[in-house]
Amino acid sequence: MTATMADINNGYEQRFQANGHHKEIDLINRDPKQVNEDVVKVDFEDVIAEPDGTHSLDGVWKASYTTFTVSKYWCYRILSAILGIPVALLWGFLFACLSFCHIWAVVPCIKSCLIESQCLSRIYSLAIHTFCDPLFEALAKIFSSVGVVLRKEV
Repeated sequence: MTATMADINNGYEQRFQANGHHKEIDLINRDPKQVNEDVVKVDFEDVIAEPDGTHSLDGVWKASYTTFTVSKYWCYRILSAILGIPVALLWGFLFACLSFCHIWAVVPCIKSCLIESQCLSRIYSLAIHTFCDPLFEALAKIFSSVGVVLRKEV
């Protein structure tokens, strides 16, 4: 009994989906969070436009549209085929390093600073209450007997 290519692919798919470290990849909607919705979505009409009164020949316009669309499509596919995996490897490495630094350095430093600032805050608060509160209470008693009278002169 020979296994068909569909059976082999189905086995790979099941193993890929069964592994808890990977999400299932949607090959139809490749930008589900619409990260690049307005940034790199560029069509012929977004780049090249002829205003009224300035039109090229219809054949030139159609050929330009086809040339732009096909060259953009194939250039992107060729570049992604050649550079997609190495660039994905670099971005994966970069985000792994950023995650490592954030998890093992940034968050512990922030927590340490918060702990130290709480300690310093208590010392500062104690010093203010010890030295400034009596001073301001004395000044309040002194100025509490001051009366202000406002008179309007015409």
